[in-house]
Amino acid sequence: MDERTLFTWNTIIRGFSNSSDPRYAILLFVYMLESLSFEPERRTYPSVFKAYTQLGLAKDGGQVHGRVIKLGLEFDPFIRNSIIHMYVSCGFLDCGMKLFDEDKDSDIVAWNSIVLGHAKCGEVEESWRLFRKMPNKNDISWNSMMSGFVRNGKWIDALKLFDEMSRMDNIKASGFTVVSLLNACANLGAFEQGKWVHEYIKKNGIELNVIVVTAIIDMYCKCGSIELARKVFEGFPMKGLSCWNSMMLGLATNGFENEVFELFLELESSNLRPDSVSFVAVLTACSHSGQVEKARPYFTLMTEKYEIEPLIEHYGCMVDVLGRAGFIEEAVKIIRSMPMNPDAIIWGSLLTACNSHRNVDVAKWAAENLILLDPNDTSAHVLMSNVYAASGDFERATWERISMHKEKQPGCSLIEVNGEVHEFVAGGMWHYQM
Repeated sequence: MDERTLFTWNTIIRGFSNSSDPRYAILLFVYMLESLSFEPERRTYPSVFKAYTQLGLAKDGGQVHGRVIKLGLEFDPFIRNSIIHMYVSCGFLDCGMKLFDEDKDSDIVAWNSIVLGHAKCGEVEESWRLFRKMPNKNDISWNSMMSGFVRNGKWIDALKLFDEMSRMDNIKASGFTVVSLLNACANLGAFEQGKWVHEYIKKNGIELNVIVVTAIIDMYCKCGSIELARKVFEGFPMKGLSCWNSMMLGLATNGFENEVFELFLELESSNLRPDSVSFVAVLTACSHSGQVEKARPYFTLMTEKYEIEPLIEHYGCMVDVLGRAGFIEEAVKIIRSMPMNPDAIIWGSLLTACNSHRNVDVAKWAAENLILLDPNDTSAHVLMSNVYAASGDFERATWERISMHKEKQPGCSLIEVNGEVHEFVAGGMWHYQM
């Protein structure tokens, strides 16, 4: 452009702050400062802080916050809200709360940011306290609290909150609402409630975008209804990669391994490119079906053809499938070659494989590392005791049981009866229908 105005600068910065690469918004902001032709004004800064938020660069954004203070713009509500949102979204709750508490007339935007920020940082009880304290609430407030419950594993609380919200005339459910509800139902295995949410989406004309459809597929798969998941998957014409991945993962975890391989071939022939999650799905299918001969080529295909750097989940699948098939030494070789430290799942898989194939030496190595990760976890001692018992060393098997630091955590089950989810704990007598 031969001539740029303040309006065009603000427009292009705002455009990039909303794009998939918000770095350019910050680069343009710096370029604007260096050009000396135009001084950023109050409408410039919210977009800049939004870019820092999306990039997770609150420390860098703090320097721009300092500039705002020097200019005397820190009490502008739009700027202040964008700064609060940046801090709490990036985990700097103290900084966000300090700004929030300084303003006695915080509007609903600031309240929503604070509620969601605490939930994102795992402080869901504080998030709930603030939500209840809010002078006014809108649909974003309810959605933020619901997603906070889901994010922190409080799925029943999320469903209860929706029940409360649905009785309010001025609050309407959106795509964000139903995604949170579907995730809650999926994690609870609450099939009837999940099915009701699906019907609610259709009845209320909520847009079936890729995110909502993926959540529906995931819910049906986790509730064990593969046929309904397939029906949704096949009936949605604009399938995104997340839809394919969710369907493949669902098939893999429900025992339809061959269908996963077929669907992966369809994905490769489509206009979409498989990503790391796609390969987690096929490697999980290989692992569950014990097909080592398929797992090795898929792992090579991922790294060589698609140039995808293996994540810990991919290594975990490989260790599991090799261990199950008895290739203990090859599994050990994979673990030693990993660029990251193995997690408890990988050590547990190896230890379980050693138990099945009676490899005491490798089992001891795996158990030691598993205990190092979590000294209070009893599973390593239990599995090691089983390894010793299987090899005939009952004295060491008994010692492993005795050396456990605490009692083994009792197992629990969730069951849905007449649309209500009940939890039962092994040995527990507290449930009214026990």
